[in-house]
Amino acid sequence: MSGQGRDRTAPDEAAEAAAGPGGSGGGDPVGEEGMTRRGALKVIAGGAVLGAAGGVAGACAPDREGSGSPDGVASHTETAHSELSGFDPLPPANPLAAGTPTDPDLLDPVVPWEMVLTDEEVGQVAVLADLIIPADDRSPAASTVGAADFVNEYVSAPGHEWSLDMVRGGLAWLNREARRRFGQPGFADISESRRREICDEICYAPKAAVELSGQARFFDHFRDLVSTAFWTTDEGMRDLGYVGNIPLPSFDGPPPEVLERLGLEGEDLV
Repeated sequence: MSGQGRDRTAPDEAAEAAAGPGGSGGGDPVGEEGMTRRGALKVIAGGAVLGAAGGVAGACAPDREGSGSPDGVASHTETAHSELSGFDPLPPANPLAAGTPTDPDLLDPVVPWEMVLTDEEVGQVAVLADLIIPADDRSPAASTVGAADFVNEYVSAPGHEWSLDMVRGGLAWLNREARRRFGQPGFADISESRRREICDEICYAPKAAVELSGQARFFDHFRDLVSTAFWTTDEGMRDLGYVGNIPLPSFDGPPPEVLERLGLEGEDLV
């Protein structure tokens, strides 16, 4: 939008509008009941401008000791640099991105840590992920959009050791149950109906047996990881019906029926 024809209000004008009847409302009449809807919008806009100006002034103000030097900012910056001093990323494909943890190259992301799950564990993650989000007539199964790789990357990340222990422990328990109940080597070797039989006992924590509370916590955490992996992909967003982040060829303003419901019909809001 070019902005032509848009009503622009300076902070001083907004302050005058805020004075109520008799103040300048940018040309809009103000009755005894108070300012018009447009006048209120001007006051809000003016306050935002004044608040931003105050924020800039506050950022340049002296510190509490009155020295005027941003010692706090400097100390935080030095700490951040020291924490990242050992990080040596690969050269980013995007020259506009530094490729560091605080400025990642999102066009060509690089994961700077090693994946720790074994191939067998990743395969079991895929099997369990597809049990949670199977393929249907609207979308593919979770494993086909990289859910297993996402889980592996997440649990392998520094600081996520608790997640790694929980996921590995849960996968090991599923394998033991497959051997104990059905005499098969592991969870991936039994039929889907038998997998469901095991998971039905831990898939809803409030109803899980007390002795299976740890396994139920594992399943909750694993389900969260798989859901995050699936519904942040293009396929998952289409499954949700999410239509955001799509460029619009034009913007015609709010629909008339919406304006009418809000009591804004006849207002120039574009």
